[in-house]
Amino acid sequence: MFLGIDRQNGSSLAMIDNEGYRLTYGETAALAAEAGRQVQKRSLIFLLCTNTVGSMLGYLGFVDAGAVPVTLNAHIDRELLRNLLEVYAPAYIWAPKAAAEEFPYAPVYETHGYVLLRTDSEIYPLHEDLQLCMTTSGSTGSPKLVRYKKGNLEANARNVAKAFGWTSAERAICDLGMQYTMGLNVINTHLYVGATVLLTTYNLMSADFWDYIRKERGTNFTGVPFSYDIFYRLRFERMDLPDLRTLSQGGGKLTDARFIQLAEYAQRTGKRFIPSFGTTETSARMACLPAELALTKTGSIGRAIPEGELFLIDENGQVLTDMEAEGEMCYKGPNVTMGYAVCKEDLSKGDEFKGVYRTGDLARRDADGCYYVTGRLSRFLKLLSYRVSLDQSERLIQQEFGIECACAGNDQRMNVYITDASKEKDVLDYIAGKTGLYKSLFKIYVVPGILRNDTGKIQYRVMDETYAG
Repeated sequence: MFLGIDRQNGSSLAMIDNEGYRLTYGETAALAAEAGRQVQKRSLIFLLCTNTVGSMLGYLGFVDAGAVPVTLNAHIDRELLRNLLEVYAPAYIWAPKAAAEEFPYAPVYETHGYVLLRTDSEIYPLHEDLQLCMTTSGSTGSPKLVRYKKGNLEANARNVAKAFGWTSAERAICDLGMQYTMGLNVINTHLYVGATVLLTTYNLMSADFWDYIRKERGTNFTGVPFSYDIFYRLRFERMDLPDLRTLSQGGGKLTDARFIQLAEYAQRTGKRFIPSFGTTETSARMACLPAELALTKTGSIGRAIPEGELFLIDENGQVLTDMEAEGEMCYKGPNVTMGYAVCKEDLSKGDEFKGVYRTGDLARRDADGCYYVTGRLSRFLKLLSYRVSLDQSERLIQQEFGIECACAGNDQRMNVYITDASKEKDVLDYIAGKTGLYKSLFKIYVVPGILRNDTGKIQYRVMDETYAG
C-alpha cells in the first residue's frame, strides 16, 4: 500500500487530529482502501485539504487506488477555485462536508467529516506515471501545477526519514497545511516509519495549539521562518515542552539572528535544530543541515539528503567543480518531479525534468561541502546598471533594525516595506549607504503588515500592486 502503511503495526496510532479522530495503522489502511474504491482509476480529483483525518484518508486512498489528487487549500479563494475547476475539469471533488454544500453535485461517499462529489466532467487521459499535482507556492493567481510521478513521494519520505533519523517513536506536529509541499512531507516521512502524525488546524497563536501538542506529547515541529517569528513573540523559549525534541525549518530563509537563536536554544535544552531546504518541484526537502553543525554553520541548508545530489552551475550552465564556489543551485535525485502543467492537456505529458531540477536559487558551497542560499536569480534589480539583491537588502535591514521588512520594485526603484514608522528615515539612510546608491532610488513604505500567503511566504507582487501602484 502507498507509503507502506499496511506494513506497520496495525495497533499503533497513525494519526490524530484536533477534531477528536484517532486512527491506528490498521484502521487507516482499511479506511483509505475503502475511500479508494469509490473512485475510478486514473481519474483527477480535487482535494480541498485541511489538516484532519478525513482529508488524509482521501489522499492516501486515492493515490493508492491509482487516481491523481490535486491538493488545494480548503479555504482557497473561490474565484481561483472556479478557474481551476474550469481549466482542469476534475472527475471528483473531496471536500469538508460544509464546503461540499457549495457545489451542485450529489455526494457519493462520506467519512470522517469529508464528502466525495462526482462532478459532471468526463474522465480524460492522464500520463501513466502521474501520481499527484500540487500548486507552486507562488501561484495563487495561476493554474500552474507541479506534476509528481510515481515514486517521488515515497523516495522523499524514505530519504528524509533517514536524514532526520525518524523512528516509530515520533509524534510529529503537522501545523503546515497538507496541501503545502513541506506539510505533506512531514506527514509522509512519519507515516513511512510508522510514527504518529498530530494533525492540527489550530492557529499557532492560540492557546488551543499549545494545549494540543502538550496533551498529545508532540516530539518534533517543522516550521517556516514566519512560524518561528510567532514562536518568539510568544516567548517560546520559556515554555515547558518536555516531549519536544526536534525543531526543523524549511520554506524560506531564516535571518542569521533567528538561526543562531534556535541553535543556541536547542543546545541549551538538549534538543535538535535541523534547518532544511526544499521545493515543490523536488517533493519538498532536498537538503538538511545535521543538528551538530547548527552552531558552526549559521544560515546553511547543509548537504543533500540520501540518494540526492546538490551541485552548482555557472551562467553558461557549466558545473562548478571547485569545492568552494557560488552559482545557481541544482539538484539531482529520485524525488525530482515531472515538470509543470497549466492546462489539463499537460497532465498527459511525460517527465520533462528527467531527475534534475534547476532551483533558480543562488548559493555558495563552503570547504566542507555545506550549501548556503544567498538569493533568487530573479530577485535582483539593476539600479543605475548596478545589480542589487533584494533578498540581501531585506536581510541587512532585518538584521540591522530587528523589524519586519520586504523589498521589491523594479529597475527604476526599490520599494522597501516596513511596519515601524519610527525607522523610516534610518532605513532609507542605511540601505542607500550599504548599496552606495542615491536615496532617490529607494522608496520606504510604512505598511500595517507584510502580506504573506498561507505558508508564510511574502507576496511581493501583491505588495507592489497594493502600496506602490
